[in-house]
Amino acid sequence: MKPFEIFINRAGRWRSGWRFLIFLLFFIICDVLVSVAAESAFLRAGIDFKQGSLLFISLNSATAFALAVLFGWLSGKYLEDLPFRALGVWFTRNWLKDLLFGAVLGALTLSLAVLIAVAFGGLRFDLNQNFGSSAILLTLGISLAVFIIGAAFEEAFFRGYILQTFARVNLAWLAIGLTSLFFAAGHLGNDNVTFFAALNTALAGLWFSIAYLKTRTLWLPFGLHLMWNWFQGAIFGIEVSGIKFLTTAPLLKEIDAGPIWLTGENYGIEGGIACTIALIVSTLLIWRLPIFKPTAEMWELTSKEIPKSENAAI
Repeated sequence: MKPFEIFINRAGRWRSGWRFLIFLLFFIICDVLVSVAAESAFLRAGIDFKQGSLLFISLNSATAFALAVLFGWLSGKYLEDLPFRALGVWFTRNWLKDLLFGAVLGALTLSLAVLIAVAFGGLRFDLNQNFGSSAILLTLGISLAVFIIGAAFEEAFFRGYILQTFARVNLAWLAIGLTSLFFAAGHLGNDNVTFFAALNTALAGLWFSIAYLKTRTLWLPFGLHLMWNWFQGAIFGIEVSGIKFLTTAPLLKEIDAGPIWLTGENYGIEGGIACTIALIVSTLLIWRLPIFKPTAEMWELTSKEIPKSENAAI
């Protein structure tokens, strides 16, 4: 191998590992700068912007989503000569079908995990009579908005350019392993996290990644991610990766009898084997069902690297 081939591949482009690092470097630097600037501006205005507050989570997620899309697009454009739609966040053909199927399947997968825990005596639920209908409706609405922003960011970052640039050089499985580990690592600071919970979070990363690979857009994994979180917290009243304060008045009241290996207890169902089983079933279903497939255009833009001499074709 010639020295320059460490950086440049046979297609005349930066190798996927370097493209990944370039994207990540710009994202981290800008995310830190924007976060610091936002915190300073809110403090001067006398607005509470403490870490873990609803405003902090919402604004940070929205900013990170915008940066993930921006640098995903710029990296694709200048490093691979790709159009914006290649990132999978545009309203390409099938976007609504993939979103709706993702939403339904996300809710059903979470419900399957709950059903398993209920069947083995670990969970039961009552209608939440501790709060009035107004408080419950407010929780349903606000948590939906927050979970939309959070799921959009995590999918744009973990299943966006990082996964996609490796997939174009036939290293999708390496990227899935890498991004799933990153995804799990991003939850290690949550309350009551366990080793089993981290494994399930990595498995969820695999679930979302398979959903992307089957459709080559982010709409299906976004729908899965959003409805999993929303049903878990706002409907069933279960902690979402250890977080409870986003859904203070859920529709149902959870009674968790354990054991922790089944229900996850204070971390939520993502910390138990009921979650593991549901995620495996759903992942296999997505992988096998023929209704999940990319359009010809998205397959062309995401399944192979285009040599530099052919960039005029896009």
